[in-house]
Amino acid sequence: MMDLHCHVDLYPDHQEVLNDIKSSNYYVLSVTTVPSAFEGTVQLTSGIKHCKTALGLHPQLAHLRKNELALFDKLVDRTRYIGEIGLDGSKGYAEHIEDQLFIFKHILNKCQSRKGKVLTIHSLNAIEETLDCLTQYPDAGKPILHWFLGSKKQLARALELGCFFSVGPAMIHSSRAKKIISWIPNDKILLETDGPFAKVAGRIQFPSDVMSVVEYLSQQWGVAQESVVSQLEYNLKNVVSS
Repeated sequence: MMDLHCHVDLYPDHQEVLNDIKSSNYYVLSVTTVPSAFEGTVQLTSGIKHCKTALGLHPQLAHLRKNELALFDKLVDRTRYIGEIGLDGSKGYAEHIEDQLFIFKHILNKCQSRKGKVLTIHSLNAIEETLDCLTQYPDAGKPILHWFLGSKKQLARALELGCFFSVGPAMIHSSRAKKIISWIPNDKILLETDGPFAKVAGRIQFPSDVMSVVEYLSQQWGVAQESVVSQLEYNLKNVVSS
């Protein structure tokens, strides 16, 4: 089992999330929002073999931290995992889309020359632009669209680009998100929490909470939970082993 989008360094109580990662024994991708957080996050999770640290520069911080792009370049060979990266066209961030595009394209270009990267990508209110960038850099790595909220047509385009989709517990409490989940092929679904930001009934989500998504998918697919877990683990292997 897995949590492929978790902001381990941003939990209010680090020990609580680290204990959860250790006890669940799930494969956890600890994403960062700025390159300067990478080293500290590596240290935070050191010794937990199944917890990997991703190098990111979040689109909501792009205009504030573009000076960290040089540090990103310096660290890019330290990890196979890149995230959180992407674009955000939401109110308050759309005005900085040019900075976001510059940084996202720079990162994709860097990854393209290195091969084998796994990317966890933010695309809120900027799905077409995100897919345009992935089209421009087709060999940047395995793209995982985190918390995808696009149309059926956009999802089809993302599938053509080889995208996977990470789904979290908060999504199964949204009618819109549940509809989108129903469109995703079984072999393209992965799990995430987006903790500590994503909450369910006011409660911060931890990696072990992804089991609620397994239960939901079991009902939707009409198969046993064990079959869902097998499919998800197969999907994970397809992402990380190539």
